[in-house]
Amino acid sequence: MRIIIIAPGSRGDIQPYIALGLGLKSSGHEVRIVTTRDHASLVTAHGLELWSADVDVQGAIQQAEASSSLESGKLFRSFRLLSKLASSAALLVAQKAWDASHGADKILAGFGGLFVGGAISEKLRIPLIQAYNVPITPTREFSGALTPWLQFWPKGFFHRLGHRVTRQSIWLTARLSGNNARRSVFGLRSAPLLGPFHKAGLGGGTILYGFSESVIQKPLDWGGNISVTGFWFLDPSQHWTPPPQLASFLENDPKPIYIGFGSMSSRDPKKTAQLVLEAIHKAGQRAVVHAGWGGLGKENLGPDVFVVESIPHAWLFDRVAAVVHHGGAGTTAAGIRAGVPSIVVPFHGDQPFWGQLVFQLGLGPHPVPRRDLTAERLAHAIEAALTNREYRDKAAALSAQIRGEDGVSRAVELIEKS
Repeated sequence: MRIIIIAPGSRGDIQPYIALGLGLKSSGHEVRIVTTRDHASLVTAHGLELWSADVDVQGAIQQAEASSSLESGKLFRSFRLLSKLASSAALLVAQKAWDASHGADKILAGFGGLFVGGAISEKLRIPLIQAYNVPITPTREFSGALTPWLQFWPKGFFHRLGHRVTRQSIWLTARLSGNNARRSVFGLRSAPLLGPFHKAGLGGGTILYGFSESVIQKPLDWGGNISVTGFWFLDPSQHWTPPPQLASFLENDPKPIYIGFGSMSSRDPKKTAQLVLEAIHKAGQRAVVHAGWGGLGKENLGPDVFVVESIPHAWLFDRVAAVVHHGGAGTTAAGIRAGVPSIVVPFHGDQPFWGQLVFQLGLGPHPVPRRDLTAERLAHAIEAALTNREYRDKAAALSAQIRGEDGVSRAVELIEKS
């Protein structure tokens, strides 16, 4: 089969789909990955066919307006901003996906590619497979991924209300950015204002969820067309080797912690960098720090802090004592597989959901929202993660379960049958 995977977004957004692409390719299928140019090297490093739109997602997120919006933690403000950023790129992604899809047997997409994927499926009448790593199918068992605070209300109505808010927010974000492409690229009518609440996903057909039932058990009120496969982990390419200086730093005792906020940007990078360094000092720890938000130079940091740019989490997290991160779905999964405690500092979107889940599973302390973060609070959370034996034991036990699963292989089986 020829399968087109449409996966624009941040690095964390695309990695699970590269993992699925590799699984499909190893099973003999032709796979094309449609993404943005800032992830081109990641796709080609894994030997997959790239169809790249001339868009720089990371550069857009680093803009001052985006930094302020994401760091505020305000749901609708950040989603409105993301819609604005995505609308300028949607036409380019749609055209590239349309070119890649001729002769395709199936289209696979998640949040970032669903609107375009759905339009191509409608236009060419080929199956659309929805593949998500965040739960959006309504259930009474837990609240929506964008409304985790509703979990403290009685199950049933309030949880379903949370899913409706979540789904409509995602739908409106996609609609604002993708409607022009539906009309001008595909010649289709605009999508309706209200999302498809009568469907289990945001479109019809098979729905795959790339997380483990050990973390989120499949609810009893989900239908048979919905499968929880296990996580879709992307390991480093066979040609990747760690920087020698980093490898040497990690070999020394005590084990360092990791601090990184993924693609999340900061309106005051230097202030954020100073906060992180002060917290490391207060906690008395060694640390590997990802400088993705900027403001953190490599000068005068001392021997206990090592600054990195882009390092595969699958390799790095196995070599640290704890991880401090923003709560993105992919980073959370990597921390769980590594079997070390996590401290989640959520910025926006579904990140509070994953932060709360980490806490509920006993894998780390209560999340600290970015807007409330101080050096003292971060240092206290680091100390708690490292000294609480229950966190370490539960993290190790859950890691053993996760490592025994193969979510990619299970997903490939279901894609082939769909």
